[in-house]
Amino acid sequence: MAAPSIENGAAPSVAHRRRLPGAVILGGTILITMILAAVMANWLAPYPFDQLHVRDRLTGPSLAYWAGTDEYGRDVLSRTLFGSRLSLFLGFAATSIALLLGVPIGLVAGYYRGLVDELLMRALDVVMSFPSLLFVMLILAITPPGLVKTALVIGILFAPPVARVTRSVTLDVMTEEFIVAARARGERAAYILLREILPNVWPAIVVEGSLRVAFAILLGAVLSFLGFGVQPPAADWGLMISTSRDFVDVAPWMAITPGLAMSLTVIAVSLLGDGLREHLDPKFHSRR
Repeated sequence: MAAPSIENGAAPSVAHRRRLPGAVILGGTILITMILAAVMANWLAPYPFDQLHVRDRLTGPSLAYWAGTDEYGRDVLSRTLFGSRLSLFLGFAATSIALLLGVPIGLVAGYYRGLVDELLMRALDVVMSFPSLLFVMLILAITPPGLVKTALVIGILFAPPVARVTRSVTLDVMTEEFIVAARARGERAAYILLREILPNVWPAIVVEGSLRVAFAILLGAVLSFLGFGVQPPAADWGLMISTSRDFVDVAPWMAITPGLAMSLTVIAVSLLGDGLREHLDPKFHSRR
């Protein structure tokens, strides 16, 4: 059976009894609200995201348009709500790909160590040596842009850091007595990795994954801002901020509304990640 914790058998029950940090509650509440807003955008948005109101171009916030309109008369609030779908999908999809690639690599490297560890880590170093933004821009520049393709490239880019975190925690777990006992019983490597090690490294994986969601949302917004991500007329936070540059003096609400939505989402995910680290990591809690 898998050991209860990295520290000792009593640690999980202590962590379970520990109250959730306020950061987890606050960040989780905001993030759930944003996800619900994205799912219910069809019902919450006052107008379709691509509906034009030519006579109301660059209209400021009012009862008819709560967040104003853009240069084509499209409702900014509606576009922000629909844009949350693309940004959240990109963040979670890219993070899922990074976890699917990085976690197995980190587990294998930390378990076998030696030559296997050295080869895997040097291969990850090659990927990490490329500047992240330039790497993604290069891939997207030579191929047709697309949301799924952007998520895939960002996921591959984030896989090495996830693998390194997983490997580091795996190396710590490998020194525990229950791993020695499992090997003495003659358990196979797959059993030890999945039943003994993985349950003890998942807290670090959850924390790392939550932070990668925030990074993916920001990187996706930057790519859209530079023209390498989602293309017009789609509603995307980064694209909305990019198109608002020429109208920032006369219509600042075009950038403020999607900017606030993106900032709020990133802050929520960051709070959630920091709170989970404090709640799930016994070592971090003891230092605090």
